[in-house]
Amino acid sequence: MTQDSPAPSVEIESPIDLDVDIQDLQSDLFDWFQDNILTWDSALQGGLLLAAFFFALFVGKPLRRHFIARINTISKIPFRLTQILHNLTKLVYPLVALIVLFLGSKIAGPQGFGFETGFSEAISKLLVAWVFIRIFVQFIGNNFVRNIFALIIWAIAALSIFGVLDQTTSTLEAIGISFGGFRISALGVIKGILAIATMLYGALFLSGFIEHRLAKIKSLNVASQVLISKIIRLFLIIFALLIGITTAGIDLSLLAVFGGAIGLGIGFGLQRGISNLFSGLMLLVDQSIKPGDIIEVPSPDGSTTTFGWVNEMGGRQTEIITRDNKSFLIPNEHLITQQVVNWSRGDTLVRIEIKFGVHYKSDPHEVRRIAVEAAQKPDRVQDTPSPVCHITGFGDSSVDFTLRFWIRDAEKGVTNIKGDVFLSLWDAFKEHGIQIPYPHREVFLHDTEKPKKKCAS
Repeated sequence: MTQDSPAPSVEIESPIDLDVDIQDLQSDLFDWFQDNILTWDSALQGGLLLAAFFFALFVGKPLRRHFIARINTISKIPFRLTQILHNLTKLVYPLVALIVLFLGSKIAGPQGFGFETGFSEAISKLLVAWVFIRIFVQFIGNNFVRNIFALIIWAIAALSIFGVLDQTTSTLEAIGISFGGFRISALGVIKGILAIATMLYGALFLSGFIEHRLAKIKSLNVASQVLISKIIRLFLIIFALLIGITTAGIDLSLLAVFGGAIGLGIGFGLQRGISNLFSGLMLLVDQSIKPGDIIEVPSPDGSTTTFGWVNEMGGRQTEIITRDNKSFLIPNEHLITQQVVNWSRGDTLVRIEIKFGVHYKSDPHEVRRIAVEAAQKPDRVQDTPSPVCHITGFGDSSVDFTLRFWIRDAEKGVTNIKGDVFLSLWDAFKEHGIQIPYPHREVFLHDTEKPKKKCAS
């Protein structure tokens, strides 16, 4: 920047005039309070509001319990519809209060006793708006989001009913900050926040609906369904953010330079996250690992392994549930860069191997036959291919054998089927008198003659 170039100006605008006479303001407030609050019309309307509140409190509670009991007796309706009906029973309170206010306003109003009931009629309109808004937002499944949306819409309706919506928007529009030729107003910020929140929730809701519909398409495998749903969700979220920022009155072209710098910083800071994201997309494309597979992943130091089935593949990590119902979140990058054993890829047929040894006095041909018959007894062991047994060596104290058999349900566990085969071998060896040796050590003590002492002459 040169010395002649002016610095960007920042101007904060405010419609509030601080040069106000406090005494005149207090006098005006007192006159307004005396003319509008301390009147018989206001007292009547206040009493009517209290009566409506207490009547709704005492009458609405038993009515709501009655409606809930009737809803619980209805069978064969979806769970979501049952939740909506239970939520709608809460509208009994404003509906009862609305009936009391309507009847009281008609009786005490200009057509009845001639009182002014404008405020109570405005409250009645607020109750009507609240009832319709609560019915309208029932399609939102999340309770917190549903309540937030209902309050925001009802607040806007309240400003419109009391006739101050235009004044409020003008005031918020007048409050703003100017950066040279670019201006951000409080109204624009509020609109942007509401638009981003609305669009994001709509994007998530729509992506969830599309994902549910994709799950019913039988022509697509699980990996393709997950890949398509993730891409659609990412596109919808980006589109929602762009629409929300544009609604706030921010020109996206002004953020090109800042967005590039921020994107570069985010790229360096989140390189692991981006790497995991693209690794997950690669796994979904080549289908080397997909939900439902039985895999075995080594630990970072290689000392242990994690064995389980793939429950869910997310954008950053893959969830593996082990036999003891523990959920391991493995980063997608590790599944790409490390060696992973996929027990169910292509075919679920898996070969298991166990080793054992017998005494040298045993007949190895008989041992092989007995071992094959014992391995066929557990139900999970497959008959085809049949088990095989081989001699693998002559050990220090035993003849070593390797027994191999096949299973098709590795997700039910590997250690337990090995244990069943070992127990079957134990019973068979006991029945046929075959001994399983253990190491023996023999210690020999040699008695050596001690040298005789020489006598002194």
